[in-house]
Amino acid sequence: MTAPFGTLALAPELEHFTVHTAAGPLTAFRVLPAGPRRGVALLVPGFTGSKEDFRLLLPLIAAHGWEAVSYSQRGQADSAAPAGIENYRLEDFAADAVTVAHEIGAGGAVHLVGHSLGGLVARAALLHSISQEQSPAQFADLTMLCSGPGGRAGVHAANAALVAEHGTLAVWALDHPEGSPLTADDVFVRDRLIASSVDNILGGARILDSTPDTTDAVRASAVPTLVAHGDSDDAWPIPSQRLMAEQLGAQYRVIPQAGHLPNLDNPGFTAAMLNDFWASTS
Repeated sequence: MTAPFGTLALAPELEHFTVHTAAGPLTAFRVLPAGPRRGVALLVPGFTGSKEDFRLLLPLIAAHGWEAVSYSQRGQADSAAPAGIENYRLEDFAADAVTVAHEIGAGGAVHLVGHSLGGLVARAALLHSISQEQSPAQFADLTMLCSGPGGRAGVHAANAALVAEHGTLAVWALDHPEGSPLTADDVFVRDRLIASSVDNILGGARILDSTPDTTDAVRASAVPTLVAHGDSDDAWPIPSQRLMAEQLGAQYRVIPQAGHLPNLDNPGFTAAMLNDFWASTS
């Protein structure tokens, strides 16, 4: 099995399926445990990402007994991409996450993980489900992976301007000069960006720049929370993540030998960490 772009190899355990949402069909991966299912986990990808960002992590989570699901958000990769930046607000992404969780949860609580921008989406999904007077038990817990409490003003403004003028590959091209050798991962990331929506990236940049800090509301939900990041995460300030964990009253873990993508850099440790957290909340 290969990813829909490039020649990136995927584990045979990854089952491909789609979830129908207000945005249209979103593509997803599922890995089922070999034995009895201990619960189900939903992993939300970050800025310019997709379900494939968890391709190494999902089988390892399933090996601990959990059904593991990731999906590509609206406008990412091969998921539906409604036209217009007005369709890429935080509340739109959050509503999609709630829909996917409802689809896979079958009435049970879902362990929710959000990476980077996906962390802002995940916490908004938690708060959205509560505001809609649904039971907070729809989510058993929340993991913020390499994410923060809210937006960081101006951080993504320059990149957003590049993408608005030159398309989705503009930022990628800064680190990949024409003619430079490309790995299979490089080709996949390039082709995924080509397939992704400009509106998704512009909407995501706006969310990352302007989302209010919702730490108080997340803490008030009383949903158990884990804050974790790679020991060399260079995309979201580590002191900010540590402070967020303290303010949330959350568990806090540092993932060794990992940067902003511990799901790819150290998936074994990350899977074991998530297993320990979910076992403590189940």
